[in-house]
Amino acid sequence: MLMEADLPEDVEALRAFALEQSRKLAEVTAAKGEADAEIERLQSIVDAFMRHRFGARSEQLDPDQLQLGLEDVETALGQARAARDAAIGQSRSDRPRKVNRGSLPAHLERIEQVVDIEDKTCPCCGGALHQIGEDVAERLDVVPITFRVLVTRRPRYGCRACEGAVVQAPAPARIVEGGIPTEALIAQVLVAKYADHLPLYRQAQIYARQGIQLDRSTLADWVGRAAWYLRPLRDHILERLRRSERLFADETTAPVLDPGHGRTKTGQLWAYARDDRPWGGDTLPMVAYVYAADRKGERAEAHLGNFAGILQVDGYGGYTALAKRRQQIVLAFCWAHVRRKFYELADNSPVAVEVLQRIAALYKIEDEVRGASAEQRQQIRHQRSRVIVDDLRTFLETKNRQVSAKAKLGKAIRYALTRWDGLSRFLDDGRVDLDSNTVERSIRPLALNRKNALFAGSDEGGDNWAVIATLIENCKLSGINPNTWLTQTLEKLANGHPANSVGELMPWIAVA
Repeated sequence: MLMEADLPEDVEALRAFALEQSRKLAEVTAAKGEADAEIERLQSIVDAFMRHRFGARSEQLDPDQLQLGLEDVETALGQARAARDAAIGQSRSDRPRKVNRGSLPAHLERIEQVVDIEDKTCPCCGGALHQIGEDVAERLDVVPITFRVLVTRRPRYGCRACEGAVVQAPAPARIVEGGIPTEALIAQVLVAKYADHLPLYRQAQIYARQGIQLDRSTLADWVGRAAWYLRPLRDHILERLRRSERLFADETTAPVLDPGHGRTKTGQLWAYARDDRPWGGDTLPMVAYVYAADRKGERAEAHLGNFAGILQVDGYGGYTALAKRRQQIVLAFCWAHVRRKFYELADNSPVAVEVLQRIAALYKIEDEVRGASAEQRQQIRHQRSRVIVDDLRTFLETKNRQVSAKAKLGKAIRYALTRWDGLSRFLDDGRVDLDSNTVERSIRPLALNRKNALFAGSDEGGDNWAVIATLIENCKLSGINPNTWLTQTLEKLANGHPANSVGELMPWIAVA
């Protein structure tokens, strides 16, 4: 800050001083203008990304690619702001103080530090200063992953009178008998691999920076042992899903190493989900994953067991064949998949644009009825959505007679018309959604893990993947920390929790 004592007393020196300050101010103003322009440009890019993500044309970018793009642009935005602050010479004391007290979780440990003045005598009269208040700021700090060693001592006792009698408490049960990991460490490895998408070899590299040398194969052994203990929990969730009245189903590829051929084969991870919250249902949302070596239709039949009810799916023919074999299964198809096929043609086809506009009208109504009861949803759909669906069918049937069967537009039209009964199912049942996005959202974490891990090492590895991912995703649905839940659950399993009582260990029990 410029003080009066800093000003020169000579007139000419004062004039020169004023000119110098004016020049510096001009430079700062110009630099600030450039910085502001750069910030405005970068912010416009961020805004465009967000419109792209949440706007009507949101299917143009993969969500993961979008996040990566946003990361880089927002990083550049932070750099531009720092450059602007440096350009205008804004000191820490000049900046408006941001009060963030109470914004950080209360359960976090607080480490207090006092930044105080050294001299507590008044600069005016030399008297003693007394505290009249304080400024308090909270900053979020981190201690990089910290390892510790739990030392378990088990004293042995003997009797002086009976030399053969030795008494000792039994060793605590462990998931990895004779191994070094606690259940908390195993849980950390599982969450890092299946929730945070960190392959085991990368985790080994991270631990090595802390001086902990853990071979990737050692970590893999821990994961496999944990999966063995946890598999009955996944099977319990799948069995509960089979007793539902309505399910979503989807599948995604799972590349698996094919030993002896020097390549990978394509396995499948099947997902089965339930979520009745959109119509106010009181059943718990849950999801289960099952690995299979192929995409044959009988896989879904085996997974679903004696399921009877509405199965909402995409257009995969295996589900149609399943419904024909199992009359107790009624299919509801997905309007998002129909929309996607016309979306790909919208740039060059007025017909596709017209179809998209009509489907958008259906989604607008769905936005209004989300959260309403099943009866209210059915009533509003009957009043407003049915006429849109009936008119769209007439429109598509007319165009189907005019468009070549080999054209992409013709294929998109036939895709919709051949599934019309399943697409119309939502009109007569308020429990049915317009699309199968519920299960597609559940599939997304598997796809992320696939991008990072590239492939599973075996069919067994694919099934372990499905088991642990099932439990982690159900923790997310229940709003609990998967690390904490896995630690507690593995400890209970290691201590012999009854196999016929695994229902007591479910993630949603922790929040019931």
